[in-house]
Amino acid sequence: MAAIGTTGCNATGDKDSGIIRDEAGDTRPAVPTMPTRVLLIDDDARLVEMLGGYLRTHGYQVDCCGDGESGLQAQRRTGYDAVVLDVMLPGIDGLEVCRRMRAFSQVPIVMLTARGDDMDRIVGIEIGADDYLPKPFNPRELLARLAAVLRRTRAGERQATDQLRVGPLEIDRGAREVRVRGQRRELTGRQFDLLLLLAERAGRVQTREQLMDALKGEEWDNVDRSIDVHISRIRQAIEDDPRHPRLVQTVRGAGYVLALLPAGADAGEP
Repeated sequence: MAAIGTTGCNATGDKDSGIIRDEAGDTRPAVPTMPTRVLLIDDDARLVEMLGGYLRTHGYQVDCCGDGESGLQAQRRTGYDAVVLDVMLPGIDGLEVCRRMRAFSQVPIVMLTARGDDMDRIVGIEIGADDYLPKPFNPRELLARLAAVLRRTRAGERQATDQLRVGPLEIDRGAREVRVRGQRRELTGRQFDLLLLLAERAGRVQTREQLMDALKGEEWDNVDRSIDVHISRIRQAIEDDPRHPRLVQTVRGAGYVLALLPAGADAGEP
């Protein structure tokens, strides 16, 4: 197994490279299932070459920069999926790079350091690093930490994608739940699908024909009034005053629209 950033170990390998390989060999973790681009920012050319090669053999696409300024430019230009960032860099150090990167990107950042100072780790986490790995380290540990921060990031992205907010209305696609100002409202499956469609097209008037066509996979009655009945029941569930709806509004002679109310708006006030 390779250890990175260490010297003087009881193992075979090229100590000058900063990577030491033991004689037991290496068992590779699973290759990432999604194409993953990693930006490696470190001024140690030999370590960058070997660590970059190691990550590539495990399925990552890796680009390298030798200083903080070029690393910032690369992230702005390309938008990598993860950044491995050394603290000790020429010019601006890794902590400053992390701080500046956080101003325009939420990319997962794993910081590396040869220092043993706990304060470096604390500051790194406080300014936005997702994880911190002191040298020397086992490259498999870096792989594990990269995989962990990527899982957390992608899980957060999926959750954000599942959540739809329109004013005080919150719709969770995955859980098929509807809340108004945090209070859960009960809807049938058809009502949920109809409200979700209106929410995805919030602010745009939808005719009955458009709604029925978009939901053609459902067994809607072949008459316009079926939509009206479901709209009425949705209003009973989500409006504070169903007789004077503010969320799902009727546009006479046209259809229905989900109004774009402010998030803190009271759905029952005129």
